[in-house]
Amino acid sequence: MRVLAVVVAVVSGLVLASVPASASASSLWQLTDLAAQRVAIADQVAAAKYGTPSPIDDPVREQQIYDSVAARAPELGLDPADAVRFFRAQIEANKVVQRGLYARWDAHPSEVPATRPDLGGIRPVIDRLNTGLLTELASTSPLRASRSCPARRLVAAGAADVVHRFDVLHVRALGEATSATCLTR
Repeated sequence: MRVLAVVVAVVSGLVLASVPASASASSLWQLTDLAAQRVAIADQVAAAKYGTPSPIDDPVREQQIYDSVAARAPELGLDPADAVRFFRAQIEANKVVQRGLYARWDAHPSEVPATRPDLGGIRPVIDRLNTGLLTELASTSPLRASRSCPARRLVAAGAADVVHRFDVLHVRALGEATSATCLTR
């Protein structure tokens, strides 16, 4: 798996290097890297919630994010429904990590984090990532609508897997997070 990830990273570098610098939104790297950072912070969310009454699914918080994204999308030239679809994938990816870690910790209690992060301190980080993701969605709109988007998405995700040194759980979550990157029309 690591060999394949390295090959993908090398190929991604070659693909991205072949795109003229003047091309608008020539890469999905920044968008994918932000999604990967959001996947990574799910570990802290899981650690904050594990063993507490706080559920993994938080429909109220999720709806707040969807409403905020839908409201901000038009000012960035984005279709609100497409922006919400992308953020739904981010939230589902976060749940993939949380559920995976809960299962791991249930099976191996010695791996439960020794400290419980404050969810109130994590949410502002997620909010900043969400703002960056929304900005990148806007700046990559032409590329996300192009026929090359699915291939570029896979290359960027493969590179992010290597850069972030993701395990199988986080690779699966990043796949979920980037599943709504390309615009389907």
